[in-house]
Amino acid sequence: MAVVSSRGQRLGNRLAVAAVILLTIVFLSPIYWIASTAFKPRALATTAPPTIVFTPEVSPFIKLFTKPVQLDTPVDQATYDAAPWWERIIYDGGQTLTRDADGNVQLSGYPSRFLNSLIVAITSTFLAVAMGTITAYGFSRFKVKGESDLLFFILSTRMLPPVVVAIPMYLMYRTVGLNDTHLGLIILYTAFNVSFAVWLMKGFIDEIPKEYEEAALVDGYTRMQAFLKIVLPEAATGIAATAVFCFITAWNEYAFALIMTNRRAQTAPPFIPSQIGSGLPDWTVIAAGTLLFLIPVAVFTFLLRNHLLRGVTFGAIRK
Repeated sequence: MAVVSSRGQRLGNRLAVAAVILLTIVFLSPIYWIASTAFKPRALATTAPPTIVFTPEVSPFIKLFTKPVQLDTPVDQATYDAAPWWERIIYDGGQTLTRDADGNVQLSGYPSRFLNSLIVAITSTFLAVAMGTITAYGFSRFKVKGESDLLFFILSTRMLPPVVVAIPMYLMYRTVGLNDTHLGLIILYTAFNVSFAVWLMKGFIDEIPKEYEEAALVDGYTRMQAFLKIVLPEAATGIAATAVFCFITAWNEYAFALIMTNRRAQTAPPFIPSQIGSGLPDWTVIAAGTLLFLIPVAVFTFLLRNHLLRGVTFGAIRK
């Protein structure tokens, strides 16, 4: 019986490993497809059947950061030889780069949109997590009249689809001058994420015994000192997990960024689809912009990966 049980256990482990590998391939296949398309020549982006083996190119990234247009006439050999290597790649594709009055290559709006996304997402995440943590601490440690009703009201702000309030918010922002500003998007994303932060952080803070703070208060700590030196370090796992989810939400948000911004504060999500090129859509440029757009979220999540394993520390503190 022991031999049969051991064989069954090994078979179960192998099936589990095979299932994990299969799911990993399924989940990573879209990432691979985006990455491969970002390095494909434009002619191979939409071939049927799909082209798997190809010679990688960097032309999509060059076109992402510049403003290429179709060549009306072939470029002369002297101009081609004097151009830098990256511009010759564009010439080889039958396009040329637009230049300003001084003859400098004009850059696209992608770098500024990418920077806008960083500013808005980082600032709104910090504000949402900070306000959510303080609010969750108040609900967890103090008796608040109508606590359940207030918590439900906070949660109800997440039940309304953002697109429903997009037009009223646009009219309001236009009236007060917050349309197409970083501050306007930061306020919106903070308000949208703070309810999620409150509910998630309250669960973490509830797990921290009150006796720790009471002992600190007896030792002469103020309530704020006890919060900063006792509660926050113990709630680091929850803060990290909440920050990741809030950052991803703000980073990927599309509806408000499309309606509330135009040029100055526009973020990357509404800008990337607009880079379809002339004639047929240039999916390689869109894939290049999407691939670069994935990197900050991947890096941020990777840096906080240990804190995201909530099960490792969940319930580790006991009264």
